Amino acid sequence: MTPATIGYQAPDPVLVVDDEVHIRESLERGLTLLGFEVRTAADGVEAIHVFRSHPPAAIVLDLQMPNLDGLQVIRAIRALGSDVPICILSAKTGLAERVEGLEVGADDYLVKPFVLEELTARLHAMLRRTRGQQVVHPPTFTIGPLQISDSSRRVTIAGKEIALTRREYDLLHTLALHHGQTVSREQLLELVWGYSFPTQSNVVGVFISHLRRKLESGDRDRLIHTIHGVGYVLRSDLD
Repeated sequence: MTPATIGYQAPDPVLVVDDEVHIRESLERGLTLLGFEVRTAADGVEAIHVFRSHPPAAIVLDLQMPNLDGLQVIRAIRALGSDVPICILSAKTGLAERVEGLEVGADDYLVKPFVLEELTARLHAMLRRTRGQQVVHPPTFTIGPLQISDSSRRVTIAGKEIALTRREYDLLHTLALHHGQTVSREQLLELVWGYSFPTQSNVVGVFISHLRRKLESGDRDRLIHTIHGVGYVLRSDLD
């Protein structure tokens, strides 16, 4: 090893997928200048091909594309067993559209038009979370009818298994670690998403909303409570 290579860290490979050529080329230039190794794809089919041949550390993904759309790309990547962090880029601002993307396995989203610095900060946050060291937690949490198995990442309510995405599980697990305590939006952004910077993103609220629908469907009691102006708390009246 030469002195020049000591401490050298290879650029993080990022796959940018967007059918709009000016966005694709602009992101390629900008992210490359900021130290990433960038590969691009113009549609979903090409994205899957590039993903298989050159596995990235993170993916920036448009939703509306020909051949395979962004949601189909996410499903295909998750079906391959990959946990690669995925940040959606979308011109859609409605809650339903964003929830759909997160439900199939995306980790974050950014609404177009966006600022490159914001996207870069989110990429670094996702990569920090991916490289984060494992912390030993209690093997099982029991909160009223809710049971969380940390070893298997399995969640059940009254014995019925609840299917969660990776990020939904991470959010629920973080709330369980602070069971009975109010956790602020800013704390959740840092603990679950790795954000160490101010952001106007309402990704926490979107994930909380979708997580509630899964945990509290039917006649189940509320488990995740909103403390207005403060944050969220996981608790059960059966504790």
